[in-house]
Amino acid sequence: MSKIDVVRAAMVEAMKAKDKTRKDSLSMLLSALKNAEIDKRKPLTEDEENAVVKKEIKSTQETYDLAPADREDIRSEAAARIAVYKEFAPEDMSVEQIKEVIAGVLAELGIDAPTAKDKGAIMKVLMPRVKGKADGKMVNQTLAAMMK
Repeated sequence: MSKIDVVRAAMVEAMKAKDKTRKDSLSMLLSALKNAEIDKRKPLTEDEENAVVKKEIKSTQETYDLAPADREDIRSEAAARIAVYKEFAPEDMSVEQIKEVIAGVLAELGIDAPTAKDKGAIMKVLMPRVKGKADGKMVNQTLAAMMK
């Protein structure tokens, strides 16, 4: 069952429960997923669906962060949306899991002690492996901490 079907079913449940906030959030997520599928012109893979959900979470988080402190209506709506979106997002990798992937990449590239000069080559191999599974900022920070 695709994520579009899962989100649509959850939206129907929210409508039956007369939960307008949840229904609106799910409607926006469903719209984003359908638009991505239309842009691609064929069904999305699971990774692509997860990327769309993460993108929606990230943009809603930006809305929350950039909203003025006195606009509690915007902030509460964004927080509610983020909570709903996270139900459909894949679990992010932990720092330990990221370190394991980095160690594998370093072994593959034959780098014993990574330096700042090696960072570009490492990231080029590393990012496709963690895409959609870990936050890029977290991966960058973990790699930087491992460098000498």
